Parts: sequence; structure tokens; C-alpha cells
Amino acid sequence: MSTKNRRGNIKILSILFFTTFSVLISPHAWTGENKSGTISGVVKAKKPKYLKDTIVYIENVPNTFEPAKEHAVIDQKNMTFIPHVLPLLKGTTVDFLNSDIIQHNVYSPDAVADNMNLGTWLKGETRAFTFNKLGVASIRCNVHVDMLAYVLVLQNPYFASVNHDGSFSIANVPEGKYSVKLWSERLKAGDQQAEVKVGTPTRMEFELK
Repeated sequence: MSTKNRRGNIKILSILFFTTFSVLISPHAWTGENKSGTISGVVKAKKPKYLKDTIVYIENVPNTFEPAKEHAVIDQKNMTFIPHVLPLLKGTTVDFLNSDIIQHNVYSPDAVADNMNLGTWLKGETRAFTFNKLGVASIRCNVHVDMLAYVLVLQNPYFASVNHDGSFSIANVPEGKYSVKLWSERLKAGDQQAEVKVGTPTRMEFELK
């Protein structure tokens, strides 16, 4: 065999080896890689208006989660915080925007938000705050006492807002057993235990009282 042919054979073998090796070590090559499921269900309330701004979330998932680099936004428009309720992952930064022609302030009396007061500013300006503690922080404006919003700072990204018909769905939840909770501004619902399995949707039902 000539030197040229030997080199060609070695090159082909090398390509086959590294291609096979890459497939073996690739995380996508494992058949059981995506070990996750879905939690879905419905929240019931005597009056549909109570479903608004209700959040369903998993209390704790045994892992650490990095918040998105992109900031969340709470706007101040028409003398109202928008959105009224903002669920987010711990460590997320929120930009507070003033879209009104009048001055607004942003502060929170709660330890979850480090009792922050971002001051008062004019239309078009934004000030940011990073939420690094778990819990619920009320957001207020000391210029307009009727303005109120809530930030839910959660341990993991497995949460969902309840739709107008009471339905909800939390996708890509890792297999396991969890405590699932519901947050509502006015009413309460008991915690429930859920077991998530691959390929088997987990159905739940809550009732606000």
C-alpha cells in the first residue's frame, strides 16, 4: 500500500472514531435525557374575578437555577403598576419604568425587597432592583398610595399564571415528588403534593376559599 493510501485510510478511521465518540458522549444520545413531565390542572373559585393574577408554583426543586440576564419590567402607567403580580426567579433584576406624565416613586416596606426605596422619577425613566430573597414583596408608590403590585420571588422557574378559565400548565418539570402551592392576593388554597413522571401528565385541582 502506498504512503498516500495509508494516510487516506488513517484519516477516514480518525473521522469515524471521533464521530462515534462524539455520539457516545453527547447528552442528546442518552435515551433518558429529558426526564421531565408536566403539571397541569384547574383552579376553581366562586367568582371568576378571583382567578386573576393567581400563580401556581412548585415550592422547591433540588437544584440551583440561574436567572435570565434579560430584565423583567414593571411599568407605571395610568396610575397603575403593570403587571399587578410578577412571579420571577430569585436573582432576577426588575426595571421599574414610569410611563406616566407625572412623577412616580417605587418602594417596598418588605424585607424580601430589603425595604428598598428607589426614589421618585419622571416619565420615560427607569430604575432597577434585583430581588435576591425568597418571598412576596409588595411594591408601592409613596406619591400615590392606591398604587400596589406584588413580586413573587421563587426558588425555581417552575411556575405558571392561572388563565381566565382557571386552567394552568407547568412544563418541563423534572421527575420527582413536590409540594405545589398557589398564591392569590385575596384568597387561599391548601398546598398539594404532586409526583411527576415522564410521559404521564400530572393533573391537579385547587379551590380558592
